[in-house]
Amino acid sequence: MNESNGRKTLISVKVSTLLLILLAIIILIVIGIVIANNSKKNEEKELDNSQTTNTEIDELEATTEENLNEQTSYNRNVSVSSRSSAPRETMQVVLSEGSNVEIIQEKPEVAEEPQTEPEVVTTPIEEVTISKDMDLTVRTGLSRDDFILLISGVEEDTSNFFEENAGLIYDICEKYSLNEIFFCGLISAESGWTIATNHRNTHNYISLMSGKGLIKFESVESGLEKAAETLHNNYLFPGGKFYYGSTLTAMKTKFCPASSNWVNLVYQRMSQILN
Repeated sequence: MNESNGRKTLISVKVSTLLLILLAIIILIVIGIVIANNSKKNEEKELDNSQTTNTEIDELEATTEENLNEQTSYNRNVSVSSRSSAPRETMQVVLSEGSNVEIIQEKPEVAEEPQTEPEVVTTPIEEVTISKDMDLTVRTGLSRDDFILLISGVEEDTSNFFEENAGLIYDICEKYSLNEIFFCGLISAESGWTIATNHRNTHNYISLMSGKGLIKFESVESGLEKAAETLHNNYLFPGGKFYYGSTLTAMKTKFCPASSNWVNLVYQRMSQILN
């Protein structure tokens, strides 16, 4: 009886042990399945993250390429604009973070107003007047053509010296600020309307003297030029060594002090030009 009970107890212990072992195996299998599932889920998650990262990188590269294309397009436009010679303005445009493009805008050209020459006012021949006390450094106001026309009508110019040299006389008087009618009247008073032979041969038309007599000049031009220069530098302008004023009477003080009729003679020849 006791032996039978002992066997039963032994069999019961063995069954319990087998059940425990089986339960342990089942638990290990379940744990293995859970770990395997978790590992699979982690791998899928990492794969999804990797795909997402690749997609973001692709999108970033596409955006960068688009910005570069846009920048290239702007640069091409800028290079075209820079060839223009028109006035330009420069501005900075931000295309994307960290990239600037310089754009040149052309200003509209402003047409320059044509410059007009100042109008030259001249005195008509019939309005020219003279007097004994006139300022010999004040021009007549005649135009060059009108002065030549005036001199060509002087009947007393029998040698045509004044008519032939009217343009030259006008230019010289303009250079040295001399009244043209006075200059011609002085030449006529000193050399005669016919221009006396000794004055013609020396080209000395206002009796400029040296210790040897009339000073000789090389040509009509040099003789008339020296006459005007001497009047300007010595007799008619302040600072001249023979300057006493710019009238006929003042000039006579040193130019022809011995003559009592010199002022009247010069003024008479001046009057003949206007009559």
